[in-house]
Amino acid sequence: RRGEMAKSTQLINNEVFQAFATYAAIVLLKMMLMSPITTYFRVTRKAFANPEDTASFGKENAKKYLRSDPDVERARRGHLNDLENIIPFFGIGLLYALSGPELSWALLHFRLFAGARILHTFAYLIPLPQPSRGLTWATGYIVTFSMAYNVLKTVWHL
Repeated sequence: RRGEMAKSTQLINNEVFQAFATYAAIVLLKMMLMSPITTYFRVTRKAFANPEDTASFGKENAKKYLRSDPDVERARRGHLNDLENIIPFFGIGLLYALSGPELSWALLHFRLFAGARILHTFAYLIPLPQPSRGLTWATGYIVTFSMAYNVLKTVWHL
């Protein structure tokens, strides 16, 4: 059934959609985990962004904890990078899943993207030397672009 759009009543039974839902949930959960990771670095490094977050240290000490920290900023940049890449994957991946791709190709796309994003997080937080972070980012980006290309190739109606 290559190239045939999935019917909404059959969507939950569609193996490609199930695969998309699985990997989309994995990368969305990974992205959500970046918030507690950032919080961990804020608390352990005592580096807070808002005055009300430092209130428990007393007025005299509050100002010295109202600061930035390299580890906190690295976690924040990793989270921002997730937002910039996982949200497009979610939208394009959904369209791709609905465009009727072969299951094997869909799994390849979804697994490559999820693996690349997970490795990207480790490369960002550890940090691993470049080009590890750049290569993991590029892998995810190329996968998303490939899915977009396949959607357009399948459903182009201009």
